[in-house]
Amino acid sequence: MFRPSFCAFELEFAWRTDRGRVRSRNEDAVAVDAERGLVVVADGVGGSSAGDVASRLAAETITERFRRQTSVRTDSDKARLFVEAAVEEANVSIWRHAKEQIHCAGMGTTVVVGAVGWDWLACAHVGDSRIYRLRADRFEQLSRDHSFIQEVIDQGFFTSREDAKRYGIGENILTRALGSSPGVGVASDVCELATGDIFLFCTDGLSGMVPEDWLRQILGAVEENSLESAADALIRVANERGGNDNITLALVRIGMRQDETSGLADPS
Repeated sequence: MFRPSFCAFELEFAWRTDRGRVRSRNEDAVAVDAERGLVVVADGVGGSSAGDVASRLAAETITERFRRQTSVRTDSDKARLFVEAAVEEANVSIWRHAKEQIHCAGMGTTVVVGAVGWDWLACAHVGDSRIYRLRADRFEQLSRDHSFIQEVIDQGFFTSREDAKRYGIGENILTRALGSSPGVGVASDVCELATGDIFLFCTDGLSGMVPEDWLRQILGAVEENSLESAADALIRVANERGGNDNITLALVRIGMRQDETSGLADPS
């Protein structure tokens, strides 16, 4: 755990990326800048069309935009818009690169981003990479997939993902991805932080292989100084269940508030 000046809480990070057991290469990317409270997870798409290039460009572009930021993030809504703008900048970078490099034509990537502020997390995503939160015994998905199967469920054609799958609807058909066009619809939100929260950012190589109840159990077993062990366990279980895709994740654990120990007040 460390206590950054921009946050009221102690923070702990752990992250992993793994090729899995089936794919010949890893097209995922993960970037964590603990000093800035930033997490980026991306899942390249396009197969032979350089999905690994797209995911790496997304992680690098978003991270670099945050490193150029000089103002302190005290306004949660402005931070949310900043995260959106960083994702949009990454989209343009990928789209331009694909136009300039013929071997990268058709490449794209999903992305999920989290930026910690004073007592909140600003997040944004495009595609089906996800963010989950474990708070006490409640485990919930905070993002909503940009996928065809989620779209038909939202439109009322099916009552659940299982029903849609039984009808033959595939889970891997994206409705949005970075690099597919010069403009992209970025979903964003802000959620408050509480001591003990654990946030999981991941690609579908994890969420598609490990049931949510298993994810909750693994994260619920996190004890002091064991976030790294939880990250290892998640990778191991995804591989044991088939490892059909690249597996990438980042974990953020929220520790004790500053005002619980030092009497510091919110600077805003």
